Amino acid sequence: MAQTKLSCFWNTPDVAWDYQTAVSLHSHTNCSKESLGFIQEFAERWPLLRWALERQYRRSRVPVDLTTAYWTPPLTPQSAYQTERNQIENVLGLRSLVTLTDHDTIEAPTMLRQVNETRDMPFSLEWAVPFEEAIFHLGVHNLPGNRVEDIVAELAAYTGDPCSQNLSELIATLDQLPEVLVVFNHPRWDLRGLGRERFQILLHQFLEQNVAFMHAFELNATRGWKENNAVIQLAERWQRIIISGGDRHGREPSGALNLTRAQSFPEFIHEIRQQQRSHVLFMPQYSESLCMRTTQTLLDVIRDYPEYAAGSRRWDDRVFHPDHITHVDRPVSAYWNGPPAFLRRIFSAVGLVENPAVHRVLASVLRREVELTDLSEQDLPADVAIEATL
Repeated sequence: MAQTKLSCFWNTPDVAWDYQTAVSLHSHTNCSKESLGFIQEFAERWPLLRWALERQYRRSRVPVDLTTAYWTPPLTPQSAYQTERNQIENVLGLRSLVTLTDHDTIEAPTMLRQVNETRDMPFSLEWAVPFEEAIFHLGVHNLPGNRVEDIVAELAAYTGDPCSQNLSELIATLDQLPEVLVVFNHPRWDLRGLGRERFQILLHQFLEQNVAFMHAFELNATRGWKENNAVIQLAERWQRIIISGGDRHGREPSGALNLTRAQSFPEFIHEIRQQQRSHVLFMPQYSESLCMRTTQTLLDVIRDYPEYAAGSRRWDDRVFHPDHITHVDRPVSAYWNGPPAFLRRIFSAVGLVENPAVHRVLASVLRREVELTDLSEQDLPADVAIEATL
């Protein structure tokens, strides 16, 4: 029988004492390409933003297409790994297992496996899965090294052309590999903004066809508790275990980890897939305002990193747009002598959040809509236990 525990570090700081290892799943490095299409979607809802964008488009020397432009997170694979490892080893005092899951690429683990310290880094990624109008994300962990390039190519082929392969057969192939873990990441997040009714229909269809090949549903540390609680109910309905996912894009370490007695990633996967045991630990940052944490991630993305190599120190070196003639992705810094004045003003205003006094005031105002302390045992399925009062 599946057994899941949920704990919050701020309520039970000694919860890790009975374990040997903590696992960080689902975090991103500068190898991830993060779409800027959301800006266009916001502009459709906010006339002032739409007006500002259209004004800048007219001034631009090149045609602007935010649906093909993208930004990259600030941390290198080595820095991302170290950030996750430091939290586990220094805060929890446990052995660390870290897997990096950039969007549709294994570039980060491939790089890290060249270094002796991280030679056992799992080949993992976050796979974008188109499904009719929706898009779902699957965390695919610990792919076999002797087949990894072929498998990643197959996944990418489906993402690029969903008609090219049978989706269920593709996920079933992953499920047939005993040391691979397939996680449905943030399953209640409507990434395309389809609306509740349409999204629910597609989510049900997607699960009906593919849930048999998925091993766990994710509680995501960048999503609010109301949504995560809905994921718990969804997992009960489809009889799947729940697992943690930090989904880190900035410099903050993962807000959710898994506690385990496993000594290696394959052992941990066996614990999830065969033994059906999972202990999710929310770290202190998850108790903070999600709005404040998102703003801090934005500041991490737009700040300068003088210690980085030339060409990646400024935010506009890390945001890319295809050239309208060659169609080659180029950093937006190549299109101007410096960021437009209106962007500098916006970023300066956002930067005020890092002023300690401003931060304290906003943190007190932007309290979580649903507090974890409101959760009781009665809110959870029978196979999910709260380690202590949340």
